[in-house]
Amino acid sequence: MKSMHSIDIDTVEMTLDIMKYAINRISNTSPEMGSPKQEQELLDMVGETVTKEGIGGEKAFNLFKDVLVKATVPVDHPRHLAFVPAAPTRAAVLFDLVTSAASIHGAYWMTGGGGIFCENQAMKWLVELTGLPKGAFGVFTSGGTSANLSAMIAAREAWRAKNEDNKAYRALLITSKGAHSSIKSMAKVIDADLILVDDDDDDRLTGKWLQQKIDTLSEIDRKRLFAVVATGGTTNAGIIDDLDSVATICENEDLWFHVDAAYGGGALAAPSVRDLFKGIEKADSITIDPHKWMFSPYDCGAVIYKNMELAKNAHSQKGSYLDIFKDKGAQGFNPSDYQIQLTRRLRGLPLWFSLAMHGTEKYTEAIERGLYLAKYAGEQIEKAEHLELVREPSLSCVLFKRKGWDAEAYRDWTYTNHQSGFALVTPTKWTKKGKTETISRFCFINPDTTEEDIQEILASMV
Repeated sequence: MKSMHSIDIDTVEMTLDIMKYAINRISNTSPEMGSPKQEQELLDMVGETVTKEGIGGEKAFNLFKDVLVKATVPVDHPRHLAFVPAAPTRAAVLFDLVTSAASIHGAYWMTGGGGIFCENQAMKWLVELTGLPKGAFGVFTSGGTSANLSAMIAAREAWRAKNEDNKAYRALLITSKGAHSSIKSMAKVIDADLILVDDDDDDRLTGKWLQQKIDTLSEIDRKRLFAVVATGGTTNAGIIDDLDSVATICENEDLWFHVDAAYGGGALAAPSVRDLFKGIEKADSITIDPHKWMFSPYDCGAVIYKNMELAKNAHSQKGSYLDIFKDKGAQGFNPSDYQIQLTRRLRGLPLWFSLAMHGTEKYTEAIERGLYLAKYAGEQIEKAEHLELVREPSLSCVLFKRKGWDAEAYRDWTYTNHQSGFALVTPTKWTKKGKTETISRFCFINPDTTEEDIQEILASMV
């Protein structure tokens, strides 16, 4: 009986078919803008695919490329400007194939030393961008949620280690109303309470607002407070908190200062906006997602610590089956010691290969392109009589509205453009002075997006 691990002519032919598809997809600068279908509709189209006997590789692959992939939205489409899209470089995507094919376990130096070395080369560049002091370093994770969670576990354990009495309290942290939803979910996971601080007139968390909130806390709540999470580029609007003043308050109040720059962190490589991040170099931990604005494929996040020992104290795992990894020959950097995952793939390898191939200057150019596109879109919106800027573009996010439209009109426009394969631009909500309204939003990541794309999308709102 033929084993499913054996190599035969069918396997070879399937390998060639899949590689041909991968090459065509990687070479396609404007893939088909797919759209989702109901689960029952997909089931009617493809039938049951997991059966006792199997349906065969050729049939399964054809169902995927002819039906199922068309029910997905390619995040690298140049007119995909919703959420925070992605635009992995061809080099990064190609090396994602290599990463999977190499089958390396990336938790420990003993099993993944050469690959971890590559990851650490890329991580060194990320850390240098933050300006953190010597000794700071980080590790690649599955994304911002995992990175934020890993950082907050390290923060909480460091807080508990300061005072035995802290173990009796349920932890409390402060963040801003514009913070990413993962901060709220992360607080639930670690069973911590969360306080949302009012933003200032520029919709940022500032030291002033933070201090005012801390001063109003009860004696017990002040003892429970262990960390503050600021945002280096909100997902909805690209807003950067006043990191410098928040850092000062955290230092004075002896609080862990975490910066969630999952989306905005890529802009640390852009000289035109680097000064907006002043104060990030004072953080105790930072989240950056290379799969957002650093052109890596999903999934690739990163958590960076000022003090790696504090992270290791919180995350290093013990087990008799792990003792071999303490052997002299296995000594090296173990990523599993610094974040919540033990088993992990080498997520940083695609980023490393792309950086090694292209150099960091190309990254700066591509990120500056996104910043330029946001400014260009803002200028076009201001020129159009039927449109109105909600606020000045921030990083690569642009909030604007079509005069006279309600939420239903935005929804219908979004569906029409998406289903026709033209573009994906989704509405969002914006609250100012207690008033919430539905508006539209651009987020520019892909340097292949053109000025003409922006003009055509705005024209479709007439």
